Amino acid sequence: MKAEIHPTYATAQVKCACGNTFQTRSTFAELSLDICSQCHPFYTGKQKLIDTAGRVERFRQKYNKTSA
Repeated sequence: MKAEIHPTYATAQVKCACGNTFQTRSTFAELSLDICSQCHPFYTGKQKLIDTAGRVERFRQKYNKTSA
């Protein structure tokens, strides 16, 4: 490998939108996530709707569905 061309690979602090924080290694000092293993439905087994700009509500209004 050539010297002096690679970025520094150091410990990084990761923050999730759910409030979970952990450390990993990255070229960035701090990372922000929308979803992590503590809040992801695959790992938790719980269904969680992430409503972006009211899309779920607009769908329910359009097709006259009630929330379950």
